[in-house]
Amino acid sequence: MELIPVLNRADPFWAGPSAPDGPHGARRRAANPLSSEGGCEGVGSAPGRSAPDDSPYPDRALPSFERDVQAMFTFIAERYDNFDHVASFGNDFLWRPRAIWDVHRFRAGTPPRRILDIGCGTGDLSLLSARYYPGARVVGVDLTKAMLARARARPVPPRDRARVTWARATALTLPFPSGTFDLVMSAFVVRNLPRLPDALAELRRVLAPGGTLLTLEITEPTSAWFRRLFHAYFDTFVPWLGAALGSAGPYRYLPESLRNLPSRAQMVELFRSAGFGRVETHPQSLGIVTSFLAEAGYGVPPRAVKRP
Repeated sequence: MELIPVLNRADPFWAGPSAPDGPHGARRRAANPLSSEGGCEGVGSAPGRSAPDDSPYPDRALPSFERDVQAMFTFIAERYDNFDHVASFGNDFLWRPRAIWDVHRFRAGTPPRRILDIGCGTGDLSLLSARYYPGARVVGVDLTKAMLARARARPVPPRDRARVTWARATALTLPFPSGTFDLVMSAFVVRNLPRLPDALAELRRVLAPGGTLLTLEITEPTSAWFRRLFHAYFDTFVPWLGAALGSAGPYRYLPESLRNLPSRAQMVELFRSAGFGRVETHPQSLGIVTSFLAEAGYGVPPRAVKRP
């Protein structure tokens, strides 16, 4: 695991049901592909798919999928935020705050003390949660160095600076003790995970019993007429715009990733199978995105007991 900066393991923040180098922590760090020099750039050896302009174009069917997703986000890191603002017509400025408000209501106003942002990218959701929960410690993790570099370069108010930490890790083998966090969240990440059931089980592992999982994701619009309009734009214009900017592969992959995402009902069942009890869905913008909220159960997650 590569930490940016190195997390202080002596900090009381890390006190929890198992020590950082206990039965979960040490083995997971050893298994984490980011623990080796160079990180996930070395995952897989076969070349991945690329678009006609040679931009990365991940293919879920290939063994190199996780590595190719990392290459894609490295390729688009510098223009990622601006493209999202334009392609979403500015709605992405609203979706994350609304998701945090959904968390607040789901938790009945109880603020989390320890927050983990999976696939934090350039840090939008991490920094937003730090502002909304001034008593919380926030860790943002991402697979991609280039994204984390942009997150670290963002201005952070002095009152938040000591409470926000950036780290490099994969959602499939998180380098944290079981039960560390009260809130685990992600925005537009789960479509890019190679093994979603395993990832959800891992997120459940690092949540304390009764903790909350927030997954904000692109979804199918709830209205049939709006769904047709949405796909005319999302499946055609967005890839065209990406190609015009020299990023044909990433923005061809974007609508493909939505087609591969389970439906809302299937997502709810996946959460429950991973050890979550109460699950709610909160569509936004006529269902273009959905906040999935799940509460960690109090038993041992069924999948987690089988993992090393």
